[in-house]
Amino acid sequence: MASPPKNRTWPAWLELLRWQKPSGRLILLLPAGWSFWLEQPQPNALLLLLVLFGGLAVSGAGCIANDLWDRKIDAQVARTRSRPLARGALDTNFALSLLLICLAIALAVVLALPNRWLCLCLAVISLPLVLIYPSAKRWFGFPQLLLAFCWGFAVLIPWAAARGSLSGGWPLWGCWGATIFWTFGFDTVYALADRPDDQRLGVRSSALSLGPNVVPVVGFCYAATWLLLLGAGLAAGLGAGFIAIALVAAVGFAREWLLLRRDEAMGSLQSGKHFQRQVLLGALLLFALIIGRY
Repeated sequence: MASPPKNRTWPAWLELLRWQKPSGRLILLLPAGWSFWLEQPQPNALLLLLVLFGGLAVSGAGCIANDLWDRKIDAQVARTRSRPLARGALDTNFALSLLLICLAIALAVVLALPNRWLCLCLAVISLPLVLIYPSAKRWFGFPQLLLAFCWGFAVLIPWAAARGSLSGGWPLWGCWGATIFWTFGFDTVYALADRPDDQRLGVRSSALSLGPNVVPVVGFCYAATWLLLLGAGLAAGLGAGFIAIALVAAVGFAREWLLLRRDEAMGSLQSGKHFQRQVLLGALLLFALIIGRY
């Protein structure tokens, strides 16, 4: 007997944007914050606000594109079958219209940024990745890697807007590398929950492709994240406050990896909670960067 539908307090179109799950929005904006505070001691408030709106618009566009690609697959996966397109609460025409609105807002934000032409070039380069990524699970064994490179533009575009170039050496590229490793790590863990359904449907993911090596690889990704961002902060001249809080974050990453190893061995993994704790660790690293500046 089917279970009764859950009470829904969010309109379907907001569910399509995932606004009922703020963790997914924050985890995209955090690397942008890393980029800002590595580039300069006091980021411009208007620039921060523009990047916030642009990040929300791009994140919404990515969620819609994902659900359009996967609406038939989502209906067959336990974790995603209640999504608006999968359950038939919205049609594809509405979703396409909302996707165009999100992209139009993102374009307007990019054109309002300082150094707009460089930012526009980076946005144009990122757009195919954002729109194609959801299809990657059909033809690429590591779709989470494509998502990681999408996330990397959350570092490059704010930096370009603030500085007018992609010069900056280790602070920029250390932050970019940290974002790539971090995203690949946490999204691989997120994919662990879908392994039975993915295997049944013939869908690919790094969680499946890595097999028994998935936990060591995630551990390596988190270690690389911390080391690269630590190096970026030190190269940017951040002080003792940054190092002290970054060491606390290192303990947090180590704890998360130990919990992952235990839960994976016991078959009791709760990937959603792991994802939420990664948001907290990313925010802690941002706090470390801010304190290091002051």
